[in-house]
Amino acid sequence: MTFNPDSKLDSGKVSKRGRNAAIGGGSAIVVVGLVILSQLVGFDLTGLAGLTGSDQSASQPDQSLECSTGADANSNVDCLIVGAANSLDVYWVGESPQLQVDYRTPSVILFDGSTSTGCGQASSATGPFYCPPDKTIYIDTSFFDELRTRFGASGGTLSEMYVVAHEWGHHIQQLSGILSNTDHSLTGPASDSVRTELQADCLAGAWVGAASTIEDENGVTFLEPVTDAQIADALNAASVIGDDRIQQQSGGGVDPESWTHGSSESRQKWFQAGLSLGTGACDTFAVSAAQL
Repeated sequence: MTFNPDSKLDSGKVSKRGRNAAIGGGSAIVVVGLVILSQLVGFDLTGLAGLTGSDQSASQPDQSLECSTGADANSNVDCLIVGAANSLDVYWVGESPQLQVDYRTPSVILFDGSTSTGCGQASSATGPFYCPPDKTIYIDTSFFDELRTRFGASGGTLSEMYVVAHEWGHHIQQLSGILSNTDHSLTGPASDSVRTELQADCLAGAWVGAASTIEDENGVTFLEPVTDAQIADALNAASVIGDDRIQQQSGGGVDPESWTHGSSESRQKWFQAGLSLGTGACDTFAVSAAQL
């Protein structure tokens, strides 16, 4: 999607952290916790965990970003995330009461290479993820290049913002109690893990469906109307990170019982459900296995 060049952005909604920065006060969690979180985010975090204790010697202050308009978002990937965060925040302020969610804005931190989080140590290999303990979305924007080079995605700005919107969906699930009330230790095409991820895809699609109507504080829409080509890019991104597609790409057979995120077809289906019907269509926990 393309930002309206005249839209006003609040760059304070996103911060950037330098390489190997740490957050003080003992942010790591025990390995068993990382096992559970790995099921949630779809990446193996256990090998990345490092117990930071209370040593703050490596701490660096998070940096603010120089992003003030939609024109900045159209020209710089960091500012693109800022723009997406601004639009998503306004959307969820208005949408959350319908879901009976007491909405609070998540933190969004961009990092380079590796960083410490409330869920332990993470690297760019972790991929974008939401950390429930500190209610923060972590993104190394090099992942967007990896989507194209490793996973074969077509790219495009909406595919990148889809990733941000998906993680924002996990924040909504955290606030609503879904993340704490579902069993993420199980896998399989109808597991709670997959239902959680498909719901986040649906919530991302719901935002996209409304995005061209969401306005900044001056009444200017953040984003221009989405095009069919941009939607195709987002659907392509959802497809290439489907569990079956990743298993095929790795050279192994497709094993549905090990799935944590859902098939390519299901991820596209639920994104489209949100896009067409809004958040009311996103209750993936109320449908049968055959409907996922």
